[in-house]
Amino acid sequence: MKPVIAFVTGGYSTEAVISYKSAVTIENNIDTDKYEVYKIDITPQGWFHETKDGRNILADRSDFSLLIDGKKIVFDAVLIGIHGTPGEDGKLQGYFDLLGLPYTSCDAASSAITFNKRYTVAVAAFAGIHVARSIHIFRHSPIAPEAILQQLTLPVFVKPNNGGSSIGMSKVNKAEELAGALLKAFHEDDQVLVEEFIAGREFTVGVLKTPEEIIVLPITEVRSKNDFFDFEAKYQGLNEEITPAEIDEVMAEKIRRTARKVYEVLNCRGVVRIDFIYNEAKQEPYMLEINTIPGQSEASIVPQQIRKMGWSLKQLYSALIEDALIRKLKS
Repeated sequence: MKPVIAFVTGGYSTEAVISYKSAVTIENNIDTDKYEVYKIDITPQGWFHETKDGRNILADRSDFSLLIDGKKIVFDAVLIGIHGTPGEDGKLQGYFDLLGLPYTSCDAASSAITFNKRYTVAVAAFAGIHVARSIHIFRHSPIAPEAILQQLTLPVFVKPNNGGSSIGMSKVNKAEELAGALLKAFHEDDQVLVEEFIAGREFTVGVLKTPEEIIVLPITEVRSKNDFFDFEAKYQGLNEEITPAEIDEVMAEKIRRTARKVYEVLNCRGVVRIDFIYNEAKQEPYMLEINTIPGQSEASIVPQQIRKMGWSLKQLYSALIEDALIRKLKS
């Protein structure tokens, strides 16, 4: 009998549109010869599975099951493909933990920490990983732009502290631009991170944990045609991605070693993507952030790296599912 897998997509945030892009690739590459797969769309309006004949079946949240034509469907594991809340911030992970249902992503604590950019860099810095200087601002305790610039040096990046896909993010080169950038970021989140710019080349690397080992994928260099790697650059083709990156082995090994350390320090699981700036003056990689549910569209970076490593996406999703199923057997 094939393991029964729930593939969850959608989400409650503006990143849901990215989830649906990833869903197309994931559905096309899950090995249905090995697994019986049911896609469940998690939205603010409800959690639904659409049957082949177009009916929407509401998931029973008491045990995360489906009732289809009188048959109850229960799952052996969950493949999480939701960018943003509640699939990337630990909320769904905590729910599945309560149900004793294994899943393919980081656990609830690691997901919650890595979704919070400030907490991520704080944990990383405590472990000796290089990060940019930054200030964490809450909506209920605002800090004046002038006070921020007394502590940080321009240029700075202003980012919603929770979330991804570079939505609400700005690069500020002049003092008079900071107030507007803060408003833009606070439109997306109640917390904002203001971070000093680090000069250098931008790299991103996937790290994957299988039942046997931790694998660091081929490194990608990102060259944005915009001023920085923003939403437009990421999703509208305004960037160049070179995989594998054209760098010497010394630099590559420093990035790989740091990526593995970040993965271990933050107790990651499944496949994550870690972004770095390599400061050539100091000859060190600086960690920017971690994406615990990295994009999976055909053009996304992790699928590029997986193919360069010689794997198929079918192998990737099977490895993630098998890792979750093994945790079920151990529980």
